[in-house]
Formats: sequence, C-alpha cells, structure tokens
Amino acid sequence: MAVKILMVCLGNICRSPLAEGILASKLPKDKFMVDSAGTGNYHIGKQPDSRSIAIAQKNGLDITNQRGRQFSSRDFDNFDYILAMDNSNYNDIIELAKTEEQKEKVDLILNHLFPGDNVDVPDPYYGLQNGFDMVYEMLDETCAILAKKLIEKHS
Repeated sequence: MAVKILMVCLGNICRSPLAEGILASKLPKDKFMVDSAGTGNYHIGKQPDSRSIAIAQKNGLDITNQRGRQFSSRDFDNFDYILAMDNSNYNDIIELAKTEEQKEKVDLILNHLFPGDNVDVPDPYYGLQNGFDMVYEMLDETCAILAKKLIEKHS
C-alpha cells in the first residue's frame, strides 16, 4: 500500500499543485502517492494557475493534468500526511479533525525546512512573477528534505 501525502493551500491552484508536482518527482511512484487540495472551493475542477504551470515547466515538471479540489474531512482517512502551505490553511484543516490521530497527520510543509518555526509559504497569486520562482525554490528545498525523510521511514 502506497504512503499518501496531501498538499493543501487555499485555492489549490498555486502552491499546493507545485508542492504536489515537486514532491511526486522526488519519490518512487510505486511506494508513494502525492495529491493536493484547497481549503476553499474557488477553483474546483480547474487547472493550476498558468504561472504555476510555467514555473513547473521551467523546472522540468508537468502539472497540467492536476485539477483543483476542496479538502474534506474524508482526506483524514485517505492520507497519511497532510501538509499545509500556511498557518491559516493549517488551522482550517485542524478545525475539521475529529481526533488527535487526525490532527497528528497535519503539519506545515516548511516545518521540514525550518523545524518548529511555523513559517508560511507565501501566496504568490497576487504578487509579481518572481514570487512563483521564490515559492518554487522554497518548496523544492523543503520537498528534497521531506522526500529523504519519507524514503528513509517507509522503505
């Protein structure tokens, strides 16, 4: 059975699709499954933001087949790890948790890069183009650390 990781941001079109694509590219597909979702319902069924697609392509990743979906309480049953992009999304996810076991599945993704600092991945949606470059670099660095930990733990 594959280890399942869910990346979560607000709209599921900028940060979490990038995190999904980056982490999936660093893990063996036969042992791990990575998905993404948004806490909001704004972009259900839509492709990632064109700027996320462009920065992924610039770095050799294709995220065009991803489609936005909303996080639901069922995700606690379906995923082993749930990684929020920022504190607001983290709190929204925790509110839906019914048990301590469910809460323990949730963490901020950048806690793998900055342990215990609870740093947000900045939302590049309303920023400049280079915001997507910066977010990609942050996610790539943290996903490299995360992938190493996951492979060591589950192989």
